[in-house]
Amino acid sequence: MHQQKNTVPLKQIVFLLLITAAGTVVRAQQVDSIFFHLYTDSLKKGTHNYINVDGKMSNGRWQPLTNKEIDFTSSYGKFEGNSLIIDTAFKGEKVTVKAVLKNNTAIWKEATIYIKKVEIVERLRTVDEILNTPSNSSRKSRRGLVSGL
Repeated sequence: MHQQKNTVPLKQIVFLLLITAAGTVVRAQQVDSIFFHLYTDSLKKGTHNYINVDGKMSNGRWQPLTNKEIDFTSSYGKFEGNSLIIDTAFKGEKVTVKAVLKNNTAIWKEATIYIKKVEIVERLRTVDEILNTPSNSSRKSRRGLVSGL
């Protein structure tokens, strides 16, 4: 009789190696810590203030985190995704924001962010003001031509 080679154990070994390698990759992607990397030093009332939270992975890389991975809370306002909305009627001078990693609540950060106090509203010139106001550079060039005669 002809003996058949048994290939099942080899397939099982390869499968187990793949599972082990996949588990190693997944573990390498664990969030070790989170940090606020805010785009501004103050919050504006009546706008979406993006609260940027990055996770430092166990492999040393940084990854941006969203409300899919983070639970956001704050002492005032409401969150829409990563954006904190502060009502224009808010009279406080600061808001405390807390970010908690959903899959490991032992990892969290809290930050106090001040409210922007003075809104600088710059009035832009109208088209008529721009067109009817002589520019300084044209005056200088005309003077230069005249004085050169």
